[in-house]
Amino acid sequence: MKNFANTLFRNNSYFRICYCIQPAWIVGLIFFLVYSVLQSSAAEKSLLNTETENFVIDSYIESFNEPSGRKNNRNIYYDIIIENGKIIDGTGNPYYYGDVGISDNKILKIGNLKSSPAGRRIDAAGMFVAPGFIDIHTHSDRNILNLPLAENSVRQGLTTIVGGNCGGSPLPVDDFLNQVRDTDISINYITLVGHNSIRNSVMGNENRAPTNSELSDMKKIIEESMKAGAFGLSTGLYYTPGNYADIREIIELAKVVAKYGGIYVSHIRDESDYNIGLIAAIEEAVTIGEEANLRVQISHMKCLGRPVWHKSDEVIELIAQSRQKGVNIMFDQYPYTASSTSLWGAVFPAWAQEGGSQRLFQRIEDLDLKEKLINDIQDNIIRRGGPEALYIINEDAYLSELAESWNLEAPNAAIKIQEAGGSSVISFNMTDYDLENFIRSPFGMIGSDGSISSSGNRGHPRSFGAFPRVLGVYVREKNILTWEEAVRKMTSAPASQLGLWDRGIIRPGMIADLVIFDPEKVTDKATYQNPSQYPEGIPYVLVNGKIVIDNDRHTGINAGKVLINQ
Repeated sequence: MKNFANTLFRNNSYFRICYCIQPAWIVGLIFFLVYSVLQSSAAEKSLLNTETENFVIDSYIESFNEPSGRKNNRNIYYDIIIENGKIIDGTGNPYYYGDVGISDNKILKIGNLKSSPAGRRIDAAGMFVAPGFIDIHTHSDRNILNLPLAENSVRQGLTTIVGGNCGGSPLPVDDFLNQVRDTDISINYITLVGHNSIRNSVMGNENRAPTNSELSDMKKIIEESMKAGAFGLSTGLYYTPGNYADIREIIELAKVVAKYGGIYVSHIRDESDYNIGLIAAIEEAVTIGEEANLRVQISHMKCLGRPVWHKSDEVIELIAQSRQKGVNIMFDQYPYTASSTSLWGAVFPAWAQEGGSQRLFQRIEDLDLKEKLINDIQDNIIRRGGPEALYIINEDAYLSELAESWNLEAPNAAIKIQEAGGSSVISFNMTDYDLENFIRSPFGMIGSDGSISSSGNRGHPRSFGAFPRVLGVYVREKNILTWEEAVRKMTSAPASQLGLWDRGIIRPGMIADLVIFDPEKVTDKATYQNPSQYPEGIPYVLVNGKIVIDNDRHTGINAGKVLINQ
């Protein structure tokens, strides 16, 4: 007893105090022993809670330890078992071998399920099993109603797409989401609410600040949209009328979004040196996130045009510093060095767009304004890489070719195209250096900036090939990313950004949005000349536990849902 007391005296400060308060040290000893028992019990309870909370890890370990054919395994009937695959779980962790058991619309178990009964077994030998890809940046808002099978999207491994980007969205959001719900879709759909659409509905295409009443009306639309299930606010500050809004207007609107846990997604004011410059435009987005206290996402990150080529290092450092300050800022990007937008947005200056095309044509009649317009259009054409780098989709020719055939200077050729109704354009204006720098960054996610499209698509190949291109070119061929990191950028990263806590990771209890792809074969086939070719090497895609792509064939199953911000 004396030795035990000495040990307690040396090792426990509480007991030393009790010992010194003679003769009550015995009471102190008893109290210490009771305290130790209670602490031990609390530790066991904490461990039990931790084990309960981490049932996912428990299930994983148990599934690999339990012998094949164990009774509780045999009693479970699965709708689908994906077996023999290499599981990339979406977190960025290394892949592991295992089977995935699916019941209803959820992942029920991961492990050795060889002896378990199932309605359907898919042999994924030699292939990766990953969470379904999430395209965090699309413009599929209208096309999802016309092309509900979303074949070009799901064939890329996409199970969820986000619309309402770059400041444009259908309004009211509630009515539009109900239309999508009434349409049998094959892919999950999310929307943002667009600032340009809101501003245009309240005050038209006017270059001025809103009145207090107009600002209040815009806030009301955002509040209604968030309550209807929108995931956040998007801006197109490069485009009009968003370009006419100052930072205070955006901050005030973003504060409404923050109340509902939404995100702020921005096609920033300048991706080149059109107005405030690339770096200042990113700093503006950071300030909005900081003052409104919400997550920020830069849309289709790029260094557009010679004036900002090779500035990606500076951009990434700015984002890293902003995150260190506490601003939760990320970005999305597509894996191409050519961008695509309207000719109107690409080369016509913002001041000339006020009031729309009709006002533009009136300004052309003013010789002084026309001279200024021609000069500004010429500068913007050069920013985009010159007329030989601007492909006019409706004319199936480059601007340089059209200008020559019409015997016009490039700016006048652009005006002629706009007078005929305009066109979408593809412009080759980026460098591989910047693209690859951004794709390495842990702050980036993959987004197509494309849309649901039919086989007759004449636009950018990103609508058919963005995600398999990352896997085939930037993982397999160039080794810029690992398989696991590429999948993380397509799954758990966007899921976390959006707050989709039941998707984006392969774990028991998660929704069974899954893609199976062959690392040796996965590749994009869409080109600028033939942009509507489906990719290869993605034979199976499951949406909400249903097989939508089955051995390279679309099943016609409409398993998609409208997902709303909770």
